[in-house]
Amino acid sequence: MKQIESIKEFGGWLNRYQHESASCRCTMTFSVYLPPKAENGKVPVVYWLSGLTCTDDNMRTKAGAQRYASELGIALVMPDTSPRGDNVPDASERYDLGQGAGFYVNATQEPWVRHFQMYDYVSQELPALIEAELPVIAGRKSITGHSMGGHGALICALREEGAYRSVSAFAPICHPTVCGWGEGCFSAYLGTDREAWQAYDATELVKAGAAEIPLLIDQGTSDEFLGDQLYPQDLAAACRRRGFPLTLRMQEGYDHSYHFIATFIGEHLVYHAKALRE
Repeated sequence: MKQIESIKEFGGWLNRYQHESASCRCTMTFSVYLPPKAENGKVPVVYWLSGLTCTDDNMRTKAGAQRYASELGIALVMPDTSPRGDNVPDASERYDLGQGAGFYVNATQEPWVRHFQMYDYVSQELPALIEAELPVIAGRKSITGHSMGGHGALICALREEGAYRSVSAFAPICHPTVCGWGEGCFSAYLGTDREAWQAYDATELVKAGAAEIPLLIDQGTSDEFLGDQLYPQDLAAACRRRGFPLTLRMQEGYDHSYHFIATFIGEHLVYHAKALRE
């Protein structure tokens, strides 16, 4: 794990690192914000998963999250959205497949299977590295994300029972097995067996009996992808049928951008900080 950048912010440090990933078989880049409290001891951590086309840079430059993390005494970990490199396969003609679009699944199909193991990377390898190398409390973690990353946050929390203290999402892809983004990527990464896709679909995981963890979701009513890609109503229906704890806040007039995220990121981090203290 090699530090390649360090910037002081709000009394803490925004650091960027690279390491050789065993899961993705390439050099991975991620950013971490360490609050001032981390200089005197270990702190809890919130993982942020970004959306399509993003890198670790989007969250750290656009969301305004570091100010809240500094005040709350929590670390933020912001990984990349896919493996990258000259030897990593890509679909350069598409923004929604390949580099920048890992979809947080473990690919089983060629040419993706060797590198695109993003589920294992974000749920296992990266947390183990962070806990071994940085001043964070082992096992004291929560997860959140946006769009494709909101999908990733939800499936990690639903699949990894007891691993996260809390989970939230901004405009997540709630039912990827029935939307264009999900169908396009899942067929490429996972093959044509649609039953195999359900392991990476929050709505289907709730239907299948995933262990309960409260879900907090903010969704803008003016989101350009709400009608044909995100399907929060499907997740809400699945949660109602099971009595699964879901808080879905439809935020009037907000779109899919980081302007929306920046408006509510403070509330999400307060939500996670409370869970991380308990």
